[in-house]
Amino acid sequence: MSRPLHQSRRERLPALAGGLFVLVVVVAFVGLAIAALLTGRLSGGLFSAFADPVVRSVLSFTLWQAFLSTFISVGLALPIAGALARQPDFPGRNWLVRLMAIPMGLPVLIGALGLIGIFGRNGIVNDVLMGLGLDQPVSIYGLTGILVAHVFFNLPLATRLLLSALERVPAEYWRMAASLGFSPLSTFRFIEWPALARVIPGVAGLVFMLCATSFTLVLVFGGGPAATTIEVAIYQALRFDFNPERAVSLALLQITVTGALLAFLSLLPAATDTGATSGRRFPRYDGRRPLVRLADGLLLLAVALFLILPLGQVVVSGLQADLGRLFLQPSFQVAAVTSLCVALAAGLVATMLAYGVVAAQGQLATARSHTFRSRVFGVALASVSSLVLLVPTSVLATGWFLAVRPRGDVAAFAPFVVAGINALMALPFAVRVLGPAHAEHRARTAQLAESLGLSVVQRLRFIDWPVLKRPVLTALAFTMALSLGDLGAVALFGSENISTLPALIYARMGSYRSDDADGLALILGAICLVLALLGAPGRRPTPGDREMRDAS
Repeated sequence: MSRPLHQSRRERLPALAGGLFVLVVVVAFVGLAIAALLTGRLSGGLFSAFADPVVRSVLSFTLWQAFLSTFISVGLALPIAGALARQPDFPGRNWLVRLMAIPMGLPVLIGALGLIGIFGRNGIVNDVLMGLGLDQPVSIYGLTGILVAHVFFNLPLATRLLLSALERVPAEYWRMAASLGFSPLSTFRFIEWPALARVIPGVAGLVFMLCATSFTLVLVFGGGPAATTIEVAIYQALRFDFNPERAVSLALLQITVTGALLAFLSLLPAATDTGATSGRRFPRYDGRRPLVRLADGLLLLAVALFLILPLGQVVVSGLQADLGRLFLQPSFQVAAVTSLCVALAAGLVATMLAYGVVAAQGQLATARSHTFRSRVFGVALASVSSLVLLVPTSVLATGWFLAVRPRGDVAAFAPFVVAGINALMALPFAVRVLGPAHAEHRARTAQLAESLGLSVVQRLRFIDWPVLKRPVLTALAFTMALSLGDLGAVALFGSENISTLPALIYARMGSYRSDDADGLALILGAICLVLALLGAPGRRPTPGDREMRDAS
């Protein structure tokens, strides 16, 4: 009996040590950034910005646009999710649900360019309005543009989460509603609404958090001081005014806002996408009435056009650009190489940190006894992702910019800092990808590996890696795609210090070279699509799987 116990301890210690190392690395990286914000700036006018009416206006606009974006996104997602749930046989339904996953992984600048191509001054919508004789074109900039952009990115997320809640309703409820002759209003009141009401607060809180911390969309569509959020104000204070005290005050204000939002979110029921939205069918009888089918069909068609047209605009405009000339430009080559190197570094770091977190959590979950220290350690590991959300990209980038600037050339440190920030931003997603796969694999192989007396390296090589290779590669591809499309950290360090594809696209947009921006956006989107395809294929049986099946 002593050998299995000795083996268990020998296996647990490296995993727990790895989790502790991840915790120390994340806390140190975030803590050094915050320390740089505070060091030498506690006197003078550090907190004077809180009394500044301009700062109060920025805070008010940040919360107001987030509220409006959330209200519109969730408000529209309710009927859309209901229509998708009622019409399982709607032509192209499964493709529409899959299409709703694209904006969540799409680089923000690509979506912004697509929206400008549709709703901009020379976009399709204004061309149609001008053709109808209307003199006043639609303006995509200011609060209107920010709301349209936030709805484009957050409406699909809210819809999928609400649809997942509806698809968890037992099938017997729909049969009972049909036997009682419920009208659509009664069905919504007595069946749909109770299911949706449990998740709407969590969905709304998540969307509000995303909109309140939005940077790139507000930077592109803000249109001036009247439409500026806290994160954009931090960028302006450093890049345009170079007012570190104001940037620090705004960064602390941002931490306060995100902290309050996270505390509020922790009180709300969690809303998750269970993955049941890929075509699961339910006996919905309330969607068979001709008028209901017509209304649902028109609504789903409008949603599909709202999502497809901007994406199609990016493809069409990108193909019209001189892609050969762009590929030969030194600025593109430097930006592409830098982006890929930073993305690869960020992806590797995020994946390794995520594996350390889930491995340590797995060992803590299987421990026979839970001491106070193990419980505290488990809470700390679970809070790593929340710590990253508490300190947004703009705050981390500001702190590290102030930390490295007195120590020499910022350009020498910028790629490493940007890669680190992108890795931390992608860490929660990597944990979500690896966590379930690792837990399921450990539950199946723990006793067998312990009985074989394998060392940690042998277990990792012969048992863990053959099975977890696909989730690890998926996490790596996904985190690389997130890093490739990020502009937040790069913008604060400046294009003169680090040049990436998003920074180059934004620079071409600012210099009114829209053709080049469209072509670069198409190239960036193609790279991200390739990464998504590399990580997305279905998991195939591996030799390790067959060995485990034969052994069992």
